[in-house]
Amino acid sequence: MLRVGLTGGIGSGKSEVSKRLVALGAELIDADLIAREVVRPGTPGLAAIVAEFGEGILLPDGTLDRPALGSIVFADDERRAALNAITHPLIARRSAELLEAAAPGAVVVFDMPLLVEKGLAGLQDVVVVVDVPVEVQVERLMERRGMTEADARARIAAQASREQRRAVATHVIDNSGSLEELDKRVDALWAELTARAASA
Repeated sequence: MLRVGLTGGIGSGKSEVSKRLVALGAELIDADLIAREVVRPGTPGLAAIVAEFGEGILLPDGTLDRPALGSIVFADDERRAALNAITHPLIARRSAELLEAAAPGAVVVFDMPLLVEKGLAGLQDVVVVVDVPVEVQVERLMERRGMTEADARARIAAQASREQRRAVATHVIDNSGSLEELDKRVDALWAELTARAASA
């Protein structure tokens, strides 16, 4: 089994890369999906978040109001740390269960936005960083997610810098071009990953 950590800043196109890797045959462990799973209504995760942040972060149907919670934690490092202290252990536990279930010779891609921030690069055999200039991130977040420029820059600033991510990367995928160019780069990466998994 080859453990591949995949990360990139918000708006970098990391999801496109993980989608392509799955289409090529990778097994995916998606931290964002797990993060949603562990705070569904009725979970201990959601109960702990409500206890910490109050009922105001719930929608009328009892699900988590992610934008409301985001506006609190992205503006305040201490509040973000409080949220992470609740969710990160739950995400780690579920990720470990999924890893255990993976096929022996699989290329397992851990899609982790906070791989660098949480110091998890050393746990991976390979670290792939999807990289774009900050201005491209801002542009994409404004266009595709309807964020204001200030919101986009705050989200970017709350994450590791490009330099910090690139410092732990074994592979850097430039995604400032077209989808076609990105696919070619990911295909070349996949050939390298499968060769490495086969020889492990």
